Amino acid sequence: MKSFGGPVLFLDRTDINTDEIIPARYLTEISREALGPHLLEDLKLEGFDPKGDAIRNARVIVARRNFGCGSSREHAPWALEANGITAVIAPSFARIFRQNMFNGGLLALELPETAVDLLFQFRKEQAEISFDLEGQRLTIAAGGHQEEIAFSLAGFDRTLVEAEGWLGFAAARY
Repeated sequence: MKSFGGPVLFLDRTDINTDEIIPARYLTEISREALGPHLLEDLKLEGFDPKGDAIRNARVIVARRNFGCGSSREHAPWALEANGITAVIAPSFARIFRQNMFNGGLLALELPETAVDLLFQFRKEQAEISFDLEGQRLTIAAGGHQEEIAFSLAGFDRTLVEAEGWLGFAAARY
């Protein structure tokens, strides 16, 4: 199973779409790794540098509502994974993006807005999130403080995550 958790990239905006996650001009690339350098390249967000350390070091993204809206393409989760990002936390996701995350064995974790607001309180420090998938809890820690938050992961979504996606799930069963 993939490793989940690590440094957090906070994207304080709603409706981050798949064209901002991976611009359409790169969809002709033939490998997931080729998408990596272009992750969030077109995202307009005050203080955000798509080539900076925050994105290079991130393993978890925390964002606002409707993450992954726009075009339905598998390339968006692939670009995240190519950069070592294995989990995105938001109050809601575009349906197809969310499913593409789980299909690839990645976490698209929906939390109530109040819980996401709590996570954003850690954004001024170098926050890290760890996940306990079995206990369905996450822990965010930064600057000597930490908070635990419970989450719910549907049975089949968890099965896909544990199998590292549909390919792993199918290979183990067929």
